[in-house]
Amino acid sequence: MALYSHDELHTFSQSVFKKIGCSAKDAKIAADTLLSADLRGVDSHGVARLSGYVRLWEKGRINPNPAIKIVHETPSTAVVDGDAGLGLVVAPFAMQIAIEKANIAGTGWVAVKNSNHYGIAGYHAMQALDHDMIGISMTNASPLVSPTFSKERLLGTNPIAVAIPANEEPPYVGDFATTTAANGKLEILQRKGEEAPEGWIQNKEGEVTTNAFGVKEGGALRPLGGDRSNGSHKGYILGSMVDIFSAVLSGANYGPWAPPFVSFMDPVSDPVGEGLGHFMGAMRVDAFRPADEFKDNMDQWIQRFKNSAPIDPEQKVLIPGDPEREMEAIRMKDGIPLLEAVRNDLSALGEKFDIPFQ
Repeated sequence: MALYSHDELHTFSQSVFKKIGCSAKDAKIAADTLLSADLRGVDSHGVARLSGYVRLWEKGRINPNPAIKIVHETPSTAVVDGDAGLGLVVAPFAMQIAIEKANIAGTGWVAVKNSNHYGIAGYHAMQALDHDMIGISMTNASPLVSPTFSKERLLGTNPIAVAIPANEEPPYVGDFATTTAANGKLEILQRKGEEAPEGWIQNKEGEVTTNAFGVKEGGALRPLGGDRSNGSHKGYILGSMVDIFSAVLSGANYGPWAPPFVSFMDPVSDPVGEGLGHFMGAMRVDAFRPADEFKDNMDQWIQRFKNSAPIDPEQKVLIPGDPEREMEAIRMKDGIPLLEAVRNDLSALGEKFDIPFQ
């Protein structure tokens, strides 16, 4: 795989966003959000998704110059209308509102409607860390997931991210899909021509399959846990909570009405809301206890878990966020690897918009 620097990919992505009509400011925000995924090793949500945003713009589903606004608020809450903008831009706007409200009220909660795919959940939650706040981010997504015992696709991969500051230790950053695997990981397997692990997918009859194209062929992703005996009902509960917080609460489309990002699905003809939904939260630590005391205790918590006795001496115990943080340091130094299929995709975008990409 060829390696590309962060700056190369950021400049290219920013240029593409400008070509579809984004302002210079929004193009930079979108590229910042997008490239955060590649840096953190979440390759399924980085530049590999760039052509997907262009495709939605070509279909008239993305407004490159949205008038993002608050449509309802209280001192600690707000509903934001993203005006069909890039979720990569709408979500940072909403998170900033949550932080501003937390500064005043102690906590801030923002529900978002009329948005689109917003990249990796962790990026948005982490915006709270510099303010000595705990950040929370979640979103509903393309309906590709069947609830436990169902063969219908009713939910998205619906991720949850929580970012918690520490003192000397790096922050705790939990960022996970509420499915056994995110759809982006399937796309990577498809590009590599590999099968999916058992438990990720079911076919259109609801039976387990390892065919990485199983969802495209009418099947579904399974909730976290895979099946009932392994706790899929818990994954179903988590995914449905995200759907309700992100979309039912905001007035966005929920469940099977959520507008899809994937190219093999079209939006439903009878929407129940506006666009896709997100939910952002910020909690000021000192609204609960002195921030330094809390962060010292977080250091102790992290150190104790890191030093827990491992099953295999060669495999250390990790804290949520460790692998991504370590990957970011490596990729900022050595470059970001791109699969040939992704390079070809970006090259085609470069030709479309007359932007050099090698």
